[in-house]
Amino acid sequence: MSRRTERHLWEGSTTFLVGLPLWLFADGVEVPFVTLTKAGIVLMCVGGAQLLWGLCRAARARS
Repeated sequence: MSRRTERHLWEGSTTFLVGLPLWLFADGVEVPFVTLTKAGIVLMCVGGAQLLWGLCRAARARS
């Protein structure tokens, strides 16, 4: 596996895992400019997309 593929997998999984608790547990927290639950959902979507991209790169490298 190349270093870029590994980086995509690590960054995607980390971003997803940071967004998950924000989405689950930050419902009552008041922040002036952003809703933390929505920020958690965005982080989960970005992390999931990056994780899928890394998996696709890994699958292409093996074939």
